Amino acid sequence: MNVFVKRALLASVAMTFAGQAMATEWNVSLWGKRRAFTEHVEKLAELVSEKTGGEFTLNISYGGLSKNKENLDGISIGAFEMAQFCAGYHRDKNPTLTVLELPFLGVETLEQERELSMALYAQPAVQEDLARWNATLLMPSPMPQYNLVGVGDAPQSLEDFDGLAVRATGGIGSAMEAVGAVPASMSASEVRQAMDSGVVTAVAFAPHAHMSFGTIENGKWWTTNLNPGTVNCPVVANTDALNDLSDAEREALLGSIDEALDYYVDNYENNTMAKWGPALDERGIERVTFSDESIAAFRDSVAGPAATAWVEDMSARGLPAQDLYDFATGNLAELKGE
Repeated sequence: MNVFVKRALLASVAMTFAGQAMATEWNVSLWGKRRAFTEHVEKLAELVSEKTGGEFTLNISYGGLSKNKENLDGISIGAFEMAQFCAGYHRDKNPTLTVLELPFLGVETLEQERELSMALYAQPAVQEDLARWNATLLMPSPMPQYNLVGVGDAPQSLEDFDGLAVRATGGIGSAMEAVGAVPASMSASEVRQAMDSGVVTAVAFAPHAHMSFGTIENGKWWTTNLNPGTVNCPVVANTDALNDLSDAEREALLGSIDEALDYYVDNYENNTMAKWGPALDERGIERVTFSDESIAAFRDSVAGPAATAWVEDMSARGLPAQDLYDFATGNLAELKGE
């Protein structure tokens, strides 16, 4: 081979490896399968790659990197650079976030959930809470109010929940306990087997999860208006990895969050919810609607005591609980124009 050609080839190979060395890849730990709940992360990956010409990529894994209840632990040790988790999975690890999981907080829309979460994530006490895990909050995964899909006889009144085994986490579990149900906390990927085996009779989920995790495949009824609350499931980055990004990479990531959330909300409202009613109809699932009086009594008996207990518990841990609760409720009132 001509020596100049050989040198040119070697130089080309060297440049190729240099280019590969300069590229940044992040591993992202999710669970389940791609669904409405993960579309903002998928969109974020797409935008980051586009803005950096493929030099910064997010490699999304559904369950291949960690169990969902261990994602925050994985972030803390740098096992991967980005992850999604739900605060209710491990309340003691992220106590400040659980203020948004209080029952009957009053959030009415995905946009309100989005804005309220982002505002709370910016609070110093919340950032310090997550910093214990070397985690930086990036964005929420806004979800509508939870409702139940269940098997067996459909409840006709709130009294019928007495003794019912219900998969419900966080504040939703507290709400169900208040009407006599027996809440069980388990990850989303475990609920179908729990329903099939009779471990639980009903499952509290947002519509997308009922479809994604198969609860409607053998479910017999669905509560249309129980609306006890929702869970807060943020997407976080390993803080060291975030700080190690170049300015351009960091801007590509952080500057894409609003667009990713816009896409998420639009997809949930216009695609996921459009499928929900037909999915229930196709399976002959009974819709259970409680009276306004029953729901009001449920809310009045649960909301105040749950908030008081949360403030007392978190204050005892040295957190500015009353300030966080007042911030959340005050911010929500502003969002609702009250």
